[in-house]
Amino acid sequence: MRVLFAGTPGVAVPSLDALAKAGFDIAAVLTRPDAPVGRKRVLTPSPVAARAAELGIEVIHAARIDADTTAKISAVEPDVAAIVAYGGLVPAAALGVPRHGWINLHFSLLPAWRGAAPVQRSIMAGDDVTGAVTFLLEEGLDTGPVFGTVTESVGPEDTAGQLLERLSHSGAVLLAQTLSAIEAGKASPQPQSGEVSLAPKLTLEDGRLNWRHPALAIGRQARGVTPEPGAWTLLDGQRVKLEPVRLRPDISSLAPGAVSVNGKSVLVGTGSHAVELTRIQPAGKKMMAAADWARGMASLESVVFE
Repeated sequence: MRVLFAGTPGVAVPSLDALAKAGFDIAAVLTRPDAPVGRKRVLTPSPVAARAAELGIEVIHAARIDADTTAKISAVEPDVAAIVAYGGLVPAAALGVPRHGWINLHFSLLPAWRGAAPVQRSIMAGDDVTGAVTFLLEEGLDTGPVFGTVTESVGPEDTAGQLLERLSHSGAVLLAQTLSAIEAGKASPQPQSGEVSLAPKLTLEDGRLNWRHPALAIGRQARGVTPEPGAWTLLDGQRVKLEPVRLRPDISSLAPGAVSVNGKSVLVGTGSHAVELTRIQPAGKKMMAAADWARGMASLESVVFE
């Protein structure tokens, strides 16, 4: 069975490797164009494009699947398309090219968290369990029937990056199994059922912590936006980046946003109890241990995060 693989970021690479290892004929890889990376903004291939080059697979670069891209997809004559975090919509004209359609690996338990940031939104909402599914792509937003599911527990300290890394590997196995079932004529996708929730793409503003919120919500938010776009707050009008915080239910005397040192711990007040900072990146400086930052401050008595 000839497969077109569509994907862009690092979390899609395990799926490409799994399909290659399973022996599928990967006709081509569709990925987004090279993008500037780092302070010097060096044009760099996507992780999927780089891996495809190592595997000797033809690469189709496209920022969007227009008529020209659809023609290139048709030219490689795929029987099925597998798509994992490509980063663009698949229009109706392209959906009809492979005879078995487009099989999407999505990192949530659909219909929960339809959209671009399912893992991040799941953590921010406080889910205990999430997972990944393979489903038949339709024109609607993540609405197609589901082939298979894997589940994953959400740990109390999991960041979005850590959880997504685990799901990228278990999901890759699921995707290979789904394509094998399709090839054998044994696949039977089932309509989605359950409560629908949406997971829109995160913006920079999603990372701003509101210290008037309860500590539990702040902790979930910080974990959900790590590594991107990252948690942050304002100090003297400048943006300060923060890594995930620890909950400190034993301390409830600090006002929201007020900063204090207790032994080796740097604490911040919230709408409930305090949280403990782990690492902090002041404006114009590198990320550092919170304790090192606190020692470098003349005084913390007047320091209040906004």
